[in-house]
Amino acid sequence: MSGEFEISTDTSRLDLEVIHGFLRTSYWAEGRSRAVVERAIEHSLCFGVYLAERQVAFARVVSDRAVFAYLMDVFVIPEFRGRGISKTLMRAVLDHPELQGLRVFLLGTRDAHGLYAKFGFRPLEEPSRWMAIYDPNSDHVGGNQ
Repeated sequence: MSGEFEISTDTSRLDLEVIHGFLRTSYWAEGRSRAVVERAIEHSLCFGVYLAERQVAFARVVSDRAVFAYLMDVFVIPEFRGRGISKTLMRAVLDHPELQGLRVFLLGTRDAHGLYAKFGFRPLEEPSRWMAIYDPNSDHVGGNQ
């Protein structure tokens, strides 16, 4: 990735129009309301990637910063793909000082297994030990903006 890109965890720099615009059309967050996106950002460690002042990528981590973390909502705007941004973003996430020494770092993906495997992620060894509550309507709580 060229030195022209910058990664920041400063949430005041995040472009909510870009983030909500991408997420609401993604396969994992389709239809997610802006209110839900705003609340999720407020309670996450967020990473924005910028070209000049334009946001071109995003990732967020939900974590207790001691034992567990969940990486989610990772994306690069399509016109900026193929420049190594996702790899640089992943390195910044995994190198963040508040995310060191964790026992479990999870993520879910449908199509980026190859990228995440390069950073040590692998399928769960015992998926039968994990359970979840899934509410597909939760993305619409707080309005459908």
